Amino acid sequence: MNGLTLSEARDVAALLREAARAEILPRFRRLPDAAIRAKSGPLDLVTDADEAAERVIQAGLLKRFPGALVVGEEAASADPRLVEGLAEADLAFVVDPVDGTANFAAGVALFGCMAAAVRRGETIAAWIHDPFGDDTAMALRGEGAWLEAGDGSGPIRDLRVAPPVPPERMIGAISWSWLPQEKRVAVTSRLPLLAAAVNFRCAAAEWRLAAGGGAHLLLYNRLMPWDHLPGALLHREAGGYSARFDGSPYRPGMTSGGLIAAPDRASWQAAREAMLGP
Repeated sequence: MNGLTLSEARDVAALLREAARAEILPRFRRLPDAAIRAKSGPLDLVTDADEAAERVIQAGLLKRFPGALVVGEEAASADPRLVEGLAEADLAFVVDPVDGTANFAAGVALFGCMAAAVRRGETIAAWIHDPFGDDTAMALRGEGAWLEAGDGSGPIRDLRVAPPVPPERMIGAISWSWLPQEKRVAVTSRLPLLAAAVNFRCAAAEWRLAAGGGAHLLLYNRLMPWDHLPGALLHREAGGYSARFDGSPYRPGMTSGGLIAAPDRASWQAAREAMLGP
């Protein structure tokens, strides 16, 4: 078996929901200063909620899938070599317990709980749980993408990307803060070429937005697997197209090269030229 069953996928969704309800939501807007810490810099935060939720999710995944490799964001911060195992593992999970930690720490109700399953270097399943909406965007490779109710009552609706449009009609979620300075200046100067540009400081929300047809374009420079493997599969199974800045495929284990997502390949190319130049 190369993929996960629907039953297994729903078990993972339930685990993310359990972690959110037990460890994340009770701490929201109740974190003391000592529970918020910077990692690599002021844009890269961790809280007690991230760490506690990751422990719950990791334990649950290993109980359900004994022997799997679990690469959590916080564990990988302590041991970056964990990411290297994604290319070869028979089954691995990447986990971002609180995506949008800066929002969470600031008391902004826009964050998500993300996971992806990887088998021998290919992403085979994805989950993005919204703790406030209490639903999970899910995808199984080759089987589509959909929203599922948090209480396990079943699918809410299928996810589908927006129809292709030219750049001047695109709504784009552009994450420019991690771009190198020269490219940051170039990209931000080109934002008026789009119909609108947003930045949620939360890849979980942005990938869900694009996979559900609420935005046409996503652009990221920093490619941590827990931030983008779930969303990239979700977007692809919803009918979209994504690739790194040079047009090459984005795969597990890659952490650089940028990433652009659009409704199809032609609109990807138009968006890339609009944002990065010929």
